Amino acid sequence: MSLSLFIAFLPELVLLAGGLVLFYLTLGESRTRPARIASLLIAVATIGACVVALRAEAQLFYDAYRVDGFSQLLKLVFAAGYLFTVLLCRDFDDIRADIRPEFYLFLNLSLIGFVLLVSSVDIITLVVSLELSSFPLFLLVAMRREREGQKSQMESAMKFMMFGVGANGIMLFGLSYLFGLTGTTSLPLMIQKLQPVIDTPLAIAGLGLTMAGLFYKLAVFPFHFWTPDVYQGSSNETAGIIASLPKVGAVVVLVRVVSAAKPDSHTIAQLLTFLAIASMFYGNLVALIQRDVKRLLGFSTIAHAGYTLLGLVALDAFGYAAALYYIIGYLFMVLACFTVVSRVSHDGANVALEDLAGLHKRSPLLTATLVIGVFALAGIPPFVGFMGKFTLLTAALSKGHLALVIIAVINAAIAVYYYLRIVREAFFRDSPDGAPPVIALDWSTRVLCVLLIAGIIALGVMPSVIIDTIASSVSNLAVPLIAGR
Repeated sequence: MSLSLFIAFLPELVLLAGGLVLFYLTLGESRTRPARIASLLIAVATIGACVVALRAEAQLFYDAYRVDGFSQLLKLVFAAGYLFTVLLCRDFDDIRADIRPEFYLFLNLSLIGFVLLVSSVDIITLVVSLELSSFPLFLLVAMRREREGQKSQMESAMKFMMFGVGANGIMLFGLSYLFGLTGTTSLPLMIQKLQPVIDTPLAIAGLGLTMAGLFYKLAVFPFHFWTPDVYQGSSNETAGIIASLPKVGAVVVLVRVVSAAKPDSHTIAQLLTFLAIASMFYGNLVALIQRDVKRLLGFSTIAHAGYTLLGLVALDAFGYAAALYYIIGYLFMVLACFTVVSRVSHDGANVALEDLAGLHKRSPLLTATLVIGVFALAGIPPFVGFMGKFTLLTAALSKGHLALVIIAVINAAIAVYYYLRIVREAFFRDSPDGAPPVIALDWSTRVLCVLLIAGIIALGVMPSVIIDTIASSVSNLAVPLIAGR
């Protein structure tokens, strides 16, 4: 392997080597602390490798794997998300002590899948990467310890796995249609060959079925059924992981698939419009009556999936860039909320809205993290949620989707109500009986809170840098690797 290819593949090599180290650590006993330290070092090393390889370009594995500006930028996002989630996983109050090292191993394996996913430009490598990123997450949900009279984690894991397997089957069925129409497994070449027949019923059915499997991962209505139950049944740390990293991966693949459609493809645009409206209304309206914070965030995820589809409805490079920018910002926003949930929780139990009462007295830093995360999710400036929604609405409006933009604004107003309920509990309620007067925070939690707050603010005040970078790389997604392949 030449030096240029080695540098291009460096992030993957670091994660693979880290996976071997973590596998070794799972073979012994009482190795939770070494596994966490190793995971932190792997995450930092992966970020460094992504920075080194940021401008690298290469084609690997018989052109089924493309390293370019688009993939390298998103690998950096995943590496940052990996660091955040490892910092989030501190005490693991709700994970049995004897399997905590395995938790870090499965998290690493899932990260490898996501990193491979963004460079996969062949449906074979794409499917393998999706499976590698998904199956470890199924196991993470089941690793929550049983409580007396409560085994919801097993029910959640089964729902997560069964819906996931079903969605993957639907996606493979759609990909088989696209392969039959084009005779190639190369995504760029497939996109090129689909253009003359893109408006035929078979092509639309293939794209629709393929996107259905991805809508499951993004929690788009009506593929959302697993979301609130899995969030509620899994441990707080696991719910934070599921709520963040897979969403970015789903949007990445959706952008690749939707880019096959013509800019004037009304059928695809109407399908995405319907799903966006249904997701926004369903997620926001049901979230209004939730008391469990994780279930509330679960229904909120469904609504945010609808917002993300606004960018895809535009069917152009700016819309795709807006969707990716928003989901990257969402990673920071939702992890900020789950950081607070995991630290407020007592013994790993689920957190109700009432448990947040008096938080401003118990931990000012957690309160600041929660308020900034919630305000960003609500779309209040100057945070990334506001600029993200603004760019999505701009992309949709530029293509004449005025009614959709109005509906999105109405939904954003609805969401403000239940987000402000969280802020009200943290600031204007007295602490519940038995709550500790002060929540002690370790160094990793403090670092995580500062990084998330800085990211939410930085992405909100400097959006053009990220959007322009993504837009320039997205415009080259459909370029064939080798002409006539």
